Amino acid sequence: MSKKTGPSNEHLVQLIQELRKVSTTQKAELWDRIADDLCMSTRQRRVVNISRINRSTNPNETVIVPGKVLGSGAVDHSITVAAWTFSASAKQRIHDAKGKTLSINELMKQNPQGKNIRILG
Repeated sequence: MSKKTGPSNEHLVQLIQELRKVSTTQKAELWDRIADDLCMSTRQRRVVNISRINRSTNPNETVIVPGKVLGSGAVDHSITVAAWTFSASAKQRIHDAKGKTLSINELMKQNPQGKNIRILG
């Protein structure tokens, strides 16, 4: 049986450390939860389609996906989505709907308290 080693991507490891640090300093459990989700293996990390984001959100809402956002489906309202990675078509569809795409790090810097953010996936 192989030993679990965690993520090997140096950018992801750095992001996880930063999330844990902000979680402790700001007393925001959201960032610790996101760090836990990102520590999972690549196969277990969340993958969310645009259609699911569209069904699960309201206009002008902020959501975070601790994994990858894929471009299947359409968005009919403006939203802000933060994720570890986006497919090119997912980014394009969110921008076409007047929404914004952010990295998790950017969202954490904009909203260190983690207020009014929903986790999807």
